Amino acid sequence: MPELDGSNRSLLLGNQTETSDEKSPHVITARNLKAELAELEDIPGTRIFTAARARQGYHLNQFAMSLMKPVNREAFKADERAYLDQWPMTADQRQAVLKRDYNRAIELGGNIYFLAKLIFADGISFAQGVATMTGMSFEDYTEMMVAGGRSPVGQRSIKDKY
Repeated sequence: MPELDGSNRSLLLGNQTETSDEKSPHVITARNLKAELAELEDIPGTRIFTAARARQGYHLNQFAMSLMKPVNREAFKADERAYLDQWPMTADQRQAVLKRDYNRAIELGGNIYFLAKLIFADGISFAQGVATMTGMSFEDYTEMMVAGGRSPVGQRSIKDKY
């Protein structure tokens, strides 16, 4: 695998802390953890970086972090497919990287803060990279954000459509 320094070798794998404090509705207990995590999946267009996603995307995110080193960026730019083949990612994860489909990469365990290294390796700004995730041009995306962002109406729940 490409060279990594010690600071890039580990990702937070999300150790869960159990509690028995039933008094607070916001405390996640072992009994309701699965239901709480399922609720997070109901937010349209939002993928919460859970422990399961961290494990799923470990090698994808390590690949992205490797792009912090100039020698690795050069190797990646010279032959993206060959560079990706050095990482034990799934075929879907590799395809998401090659297509620069950041939404798909996030679904497959990528973390946007790690994937930003790929955006920067392409020589574009973070805002330009994120704009590709919306299906909007960078100009339209910028205009929307300056005007206050996307309306939350219809964006709060997949199942309840509100």
